[in-house]
Amino acid sequence: MRAFVLTQASNFAGVISGSIIFIALPWLVLDVTGSSAQGALVIAMSSIPGLLLAPMMGSFIDSIGRRRVAWAAEAVTVLTTIAFPLMAVFGAINLWSLILLAVLRNIFSPGGQSARKSLVPDVAAKAGLTLDRANSLHEAVFAAGFAVGPAISAIVIGFSGPMMAFWWSAGAGAASALFMLAVKVIEKQEPASADDDIKRPIRYALEGVRALGRYPAVAILFISLLAVSLIYIPTEMVVLPRYFNDIGQPESLGFLIATMATASVFGSLAYEWLANRMSYPNLLRLVLFGISAAMLPMAFLLPQWAMLALGAVLGFSFAPVIPLLNTVVQRQVPANLRGRVFSLEMAVWNASPMISFIAVGFAVDQVGVQPVYIALAIGVALAAFAISSAPQMRALAAAKEAPQAAN
Repeated sequence: MRAFVLTQASNFAGVISGSIIFIALPWLVLDVTGSSAQGALVIAMSSIPGLLLAPMMGSFIDSIGRRRVAWAAEAVTVLTTIAFPLMAVFGAINLWSLILLAVLRNIFSPGGQSARKSLVPDVAAKAGLTLDRANSLHEAVFAAGFAVGPAISAIVIGFSGPMMAFWWSAGAGAASALFMLAVKVIEKQEPASADDDIKRPIRYALEGVRALGRYPAVAILFISLLAVSLIYIPTEMVVLPRYFNDIGQPESLGFLIATMATASVFGSLAYEWLANRMSYPNLLRLVLFGISAAMLPMAFLLPQWAMLALGAVLGFSFAPVIPLLNTVVQRQVPANLRGRVFSLEMAVWNASPMISFIAVGFAVDQVGVQPVYIALAIGVALAAFAISSAPQMRALAAAKEAPQAAN
């Protein structure tokens, strides 16, 4: 159990580190540039490395080792995080330096989370936990960290400005690396197949992408994640920061994000209970329509108490999709390929919003927050209907009964 607990401690600290930046970076860009469009440009440009280098990061996880990459990625991310306030000391903070630093940070930051997810079956087996329970706990810890991080960021920004938040992020990242260094576990691997040869690095790296064609249950969950990241995530990263910046309430943004993340803790913990009582396709439908049902009224920018209540519904509804994805990947994808598949997941989650961030930022500048928010809420509802009737849902239903891939 010690290895599982230490992995979750690393998970918790790592998520706090990243979620502090989740609030602090858009706020810093708005302070420096005063433009939602330029803020969206920084976020979008910083996502490019995650998209382009995800296959390579996955290759490192599968070839070098899950634990090694987990702590090393966090350690390097710490160095890139403290570069922000150090650059400010020399008066070199502007739009282009922010883009450069954000790009450098995002080269490494997704690697720690992907490596920890790939390590879950190993530490869960050592602790005697089922995959459903281990992933439920793992994502509950993730959500708890995401509840704490934005609150810390909002409070620090309110008292000391966004630059101080980067130091807090670096401290949490260092703790994550140290916890992972203390993990002792045997990482199980399957013999490499003829098509999985590290001596052919490009083909090896792209095996994670090809895996989506071989596992349609994994593919439909990736499609769902892509839809949410393209349509929903811009509301948290562009629309809501602009709204709360305009009304001068950074604390309200932090508390809203923290409320959604706190509800996600309970949603993640409920995953095992829900998975035991309904099919995987119905669980996915519950997630998608739950997000849509909460977003539509939130788009009308209701009073803060109503935003918090609906945010709690949204957070709870969204949470089960990630442990569901983790479990299906760990059931169907061989152990020596999981790092590349989970790195692809992080690329989808972190990099795909760049397609919509810039457009959303320009739209907010031109027509305002509320019309854009309503349009995005409608988009999520349409995506929910389309995914619910996709033919890959049959493969997702069968994945629940399939035997787990060898570790």
